[in-house]
Amino acid sequence: MGQIVSHGGGTRLSDLGKRDMRAQFAALCWRQRDDKIEVLLITSRDSGRWVIPKGWPMQGKAPQQAAGIEALEEAGVRGIVSERAVGVFTYLKEMADGVLPVLVAVFPLAVSKVLGDWPEKGERTRQWMTLKKAARTVSDPELARILSDPTLPKLLR
Repeated sequence: MGQIVSHGGGTRLSDLGKRDMRAQFAALCWRQRDDKIEVLLITSRDSGRWVIPKGWPMQGKAPQQAAGIEALEEAGVRGIVSERAVGVFTYLKEMADGVLPVLVAVFPLAVSKVLGDWPEKGERTRQWMTLKKAARTVSDPELARILSDPTLPKLLR
């Protein structure tokens, strides 16, 4: 495996083979509240960091469908998920046998239903917040850049 370097601006991948990076699909769950857009953040199970629902590809499911399933399982929301990603970010996933670089495609999901009970309810906390607050709250700088992109609200509407 090649060298993986993480720095403040994201993850730099050097000399990686085509099988050394994995893909995940994320749902940017959003709603319109008065004249503001709010997004739903959840806590990660391991560290309690604020993140968006994401997961691995699913057999027989398109990337945006997988993102929608993750939103249901991890955040307890349903809605209409876009077929078009609004951005990508990278992170390093801690695994038992080392660190795995992951590229995450982010699909907007317009929330139509918030469930009171969902599969990972006891494992996560969820919270609605403005895009500006969400960008300040997430720990991943590349995800924060997606959330603070001034063109994002137009892409969501």
